[in-house]
Amino acid sequence: MPSPAPAASVPLLTRRRIEAEFARGLYEQMKEELGEETARRVLARAVIRLARAAGAQAAAQAPDGKPDLASFRTVAEGWKAEEALTTEVLAATPEAFDFNVTRCRYAEMYRAMGLADLGVLLSCNRDGAFCEGYDPALQMTRTQTRMEGAPFCDFRFRRRAAG
Repeated sequence: MPSPAPAASVPLLTRRRIEAEFARGLYEQMKEELGEETARRVLARAVIRLARAAGAQAAAQAPDGKPDLASFRTVAEGWKAEEALTTEVLAATPEAFDFNVTRCRYAEMYRAMGLADLGVLLSCNRDGAFCEGYDPALQMTRTQTRMEGAPFCDFRFRRRAAG
């Protein structure tokens, strides 16, 4: 039996679909046994832990092992594979990376799967945690998401000054 392809070779949107099918089963079981509030909390914590680890793994690939906003922009491009995101870049400087997501196929996919109520936990929940894992000095601000019905997601990234 051939070995499975490394996760990095599977486009992110496809990976999220596979993960969501599995997470649905786990979530439903946890909800039945532990209640909805606990099930949501456990799922959220698990996703955050995985996202931080993925961020750290991506940071290890940064040039010279020094993650910065320029290398982060390269990582963020991978989120758009399979036309998963349509974005409008507002700023891309050494100090700031700002963009809006005007179409999110992740949100569309979760809705089509009947998982609209879990989409924020399974996807949006990852973003800030990924940044923490990538570079603890990287701050992400977002006030709205397509997943929650807003017309766009407003991603704003800054690096905190050392000191």
